[in-house]
Order: sequence, then C-alpha cells, then structure tokens
Amino acid sequence: MQVDFNPSPRSSIGLEWELALVDATTLELVPAASIVLDVLGWDDDAPVRKEYLQNMLELVSAPHQRVADAVADLADSLARVRRVLDPLGIRVLATGSHPFSIANQQQPFQGARYDVVKSRTQWWGRQMAICGTHIHVGIDHRDLALPVTNGLARFYPFFLALSASSPFWEGTDTGYASQRTMIFQQLPTNGLPYRMTRWSEFEAYATELAEVGMINVPGEIRWDVRPSPKFGTVENRTPDAVPTLAELGCLAALSQCLTEFVARDYEHDHIVEDLPPWLVKENKWRAARYGLDAEVITPDRPGRVRPLRDYLTEWIDRLLPVARDLDCVNELLFADTLANRGASYQRQHTVAADTGGDLRAVTTSLLNETGAPSPFD
Repeated sequence: MQVDFNPSPRSSIGLEWELALVDATTLELVPAASIVLDVLGWDDDAPVRKEYLQNMLELVSAPHQRVADAVADLADSLARVRRVLDPLGIRVLATGSHPFSIANQQQPFQGARYDVVKSRTQWWGRQMAICGTHIHVGIDHRDLALPVTNGLARFYPFFLALSASSPFWEGTDTGYASQRTMIFQQLPTNGLPYRMTRWSEFEAYATELAEVGMINVPGEIRWDVRPSPKFGTVENRTPDAVPTLAELGCLAALSQCLTEFVARDYEHDHIVEDLPPWLVKENKWRAARYGLDAEVITPDRPGRVRPLRDYLTEWIDRLLPVARDLDCVNELLFADTLANRGASYQRQHTVAADTGGDLRAVTTSLLNETGAPSPFD
C-alpha cells in the first residue's frame, strides 16, 4: 500500500479537543451533538465536528505556527458551541471521562466508520465514553516522521501525567490518574507505536493490516503517537482531554518543543535516543496509574529510575531554547506550574475529599473549569 506523506510547515501546530455534553440540571451526559452540528454545519473539515458518540463534539484548530494562536482558535470555536447550547441548558465538559455517567448507555452516531467500531469491538466499543486531546506538529520531510514518532512516544509519561483527568469511572474512584488510557488501549490498532525508521516499513505494515482485514485505510492505525500522512504531521494522541486553555497550551507547547528537539537531534546524527518498547509500555502504565507521582524509567545511567516531576523539570530546562525559537516559553513553563499545583485528576480528588465524595460537585467543578484561562485563577 502506498501511503503518501504530504509535508507541512516545520513545527506548525494543530489541536483537536474532544468535549462531552452535559445536562446542566442532572449533570448527566446528554446526546445533543446533532443540535450543535445542525446549527454550525456537518462539514468534515469544519472547526466543530461530530465524534463517535452523540454526546461528544470535537473542536479542531487550523494549523498555526504559534501555540497561542492555536489555543485561541479553539477558544473561539468553544464560544460558538456555547452560544448554541447555553439557551438549552446544556454545558460543555472537557475531561477524560465523565465522573459518574454510565458508558454503555451512551449512543453512537450512525455511519459506516462508526458501525464498524460498534460491530467489531462489542463490549469494549460500548465503553468509549472518553475524550482526549490530540496535538499535530508539522513535519517538513517524510523521512523525519517515523523517527519523531518513536522519539515522542518515549515522553508519554509527561503528556499523560500533566493531562490525566479521568480518575473516576461510572461513580467509582478507579485508583488511576487516567482511566481513559486503560479503556482506549483496548481497541484494535490502538496503543504504542511500533518502532520503524523507514517509510517503506510503515507502508508494508499498513499493507499487511489491510490484507488481513484489520484496517481499510491508514487512518485506522490509531497509535498513541502516529504519523498523520494526510496532514504532514506527527499526531500525539496521548493526553486526556483537559479543561482549561492554559493546560491545552502547555500540552501543545511540550509536544511542539519535543518534536522539534527530536527532529533536530535526528538531523544531526540520525540517532533518536529512546527506550526499549517494554520500558516505554511500563512508563505508560505508571503514568496512567500514578500520574505526576510516578517514578519513570529513563535512558540515563546512573539514575535509571527518576521521579517524574524531577525528570520533567530537567527536560523543561533543556527545551527552553527550542521554546524561545517557537515563541511558546510561557506555555511550556506552565508544565512546572501543573506539576507543583495539581493536574486535573488531583484537583478532582481534592473536590471529592472536600465534599464527602460528592461526584456531582466534582462534575460541577470540571464544568466551571472548562474553557477557563487557567485552573488556578
């Protein structure tokens, strides 16, 4: 299978923000996406798009060179959505999972793509009441796409720990910072990328999957970090959906800076420092389970196992020159703020502890945070 990669401007940034729709009175998920789409349009290239479930929308930015502009783009789309929903008593929720609504009671949209998911995945497909943040970073040459994919996947714990926002599932505290991660990896072709360096390897992989009926098109390869040939990007699908604009900007800046850092390193010596895949997988689990309190495995000796917060701070310092080049220093530095003051899953636990475990209070706090400039204002 030939898979054409369409290069795009180097380190350009595009964001996809999946949102849930919630009844303002009951605080339950509500299938109201079609109401918004009927008003704003159903165009697949529109900034507001349908998702798998009828209680979800996806806001998609245009490509930008600056993180701040991509975030502002999403904020404008959110305002348009709210103008439709507010008079109907429906609110927008940006989090990896709803704290107490029942997943298998939510209705998917009809359509060939979604019908295949329902038919093939059965019980697991009915659990997909989850929302994520997807970050596209532009790649200007096809030969960089797979090395950058491999290099970026190594930093999975940073993205997941900073974004983890799904500790509660159907009314239960799961003990995980990101229950969404554990659910999402159950679908076919999801999960960590396989290590490839040449584009011909990716084409051979896509061909084999198609031959055995696993995919119909390359876009059905749903790795956590993947090349996106249509857009000429590497797409980071690791993070949970996050509520605030500052968190969106932080994740976008970290992804943009790490992508550029890995690309520069690879252009210099054609080497990408990475970890064996079994250790990358372990780091993914540790971040999903423990969030910012995880201890992560690094390539460094000595100090092979490090507290995630310490390792993140070290990498922020290393990335500052890149962030200056890309004009996203403030957004990158917000990662330290989140690490010190609390990611979404921690803030949710604090609300639950303060209210005797009231998940309606947790949901209300998330609704109030969604679209806010920062969780700490």
